[in-house]
Amino acid sequence: MRNFNLLVLNEWLKISKKRSHVIPYVILLVLSLVVGYISHTFGTDMYASAAEFTSDMLRPTGIGQVLTILVIIGTAGIVSREYSQGTIKFLLIRARSRTAILASKYVTVLLYTLSMLLVAVAALFLSGAVFYGLSGGEAGISTILTSLLYSMVYCAVYATIGFMLGILTKTTGVTIGATIFATMIDKVVIPREFYKYVLFPNLDLSAYQNGGAPMQGMTLSFSIVLLCGYTALFLLAGFAVFRRRDVA
Repeated sequence: MRNFNLLVLNEWLKISKKRSHVIPYVILLVLSLVVGYISHTFGTDMYASAAEFTSDMLRPTGIGQVLTILVIIGTAGIVSREYSQGTIKFLLIRARSRTAILASKYVTVLLYTLSMLLVAVAALFLSGAVFYGLSGGEAGISTILTSLLYSMVYCAVYATIGFMLGILTKTTGVTIGATIFATMIDKVVIPREFYKYVLFPNLDLSAYQNGGAPMQGMTLSFSIVLLCGYTALFLLAGFAVFRRRDVA
C-alpha cells in the first residue's frame, strides 16, 4: 500500500509542479466573486444566504459545469502526455505493474477533482458571505454537502471519460475537445424511451431534488446504477487497452 501511495504522490507532484497549476483555482475564486456580484447586483433577492448561493451554484447548471471543464483540462493529459513526451517507457520499466501505475493516475485524477470541488465550495461560500450574508433562508451545511456530492459525481464521471479517452487516443487535445463537447450536449433531452439508458440524462443527480426527474420513468437509484455501470465500463476499456498496448 505504501508503494501505491508513493505512486499517487509522484503523479500529484507532476501536476502540482506545472506553472499553470494554480490557474484553475484562481479562475474558480474570481469566477465565484464575479457571479456573486452579478447575481446580487442584477438579480432580485435571488439568494437568502451564502449557503443557499453556494449549494445552487455548485450544481452542473451553475459554476459546476465550468468546474467540470477545468477538471477535464487539468487531468486530460495525465496519460496521453506520457506518450507524447516519451516518458511512458521510463514509467513502465519500474518494478510496478501497469495496473498499479494506471490506478495511481486515476486516483490522482479523483484527488484533483476533489481539490477543485473543495476550492469551489470555499470560493462560493466566501462570495455568498460577502454579497448575501451568513444567515437567512433554509439552506445549511447539509444542503451544501448534498450539492457537493451531486457535483462530485458529475465531475468524476466526466474525469473518467477524459481519463479513458486519454488512454485510447494518446492525444491530449482530442481528449479535451471530445470531453468538453460531451459536457455541452449533455443537457439535450431526446423524448424517447431508450434515451433514459444513455449516460447524459443520468449525470445531473440534482434533477431528482424536490421530487423531480430528468425524464419520466427515471429514478435516483436507476441513475446511480447506470452511472456505476458506465464508469466501470470506461475504466475496464481504459485498463484493458493500457495493459495490452505496445510502447516500444
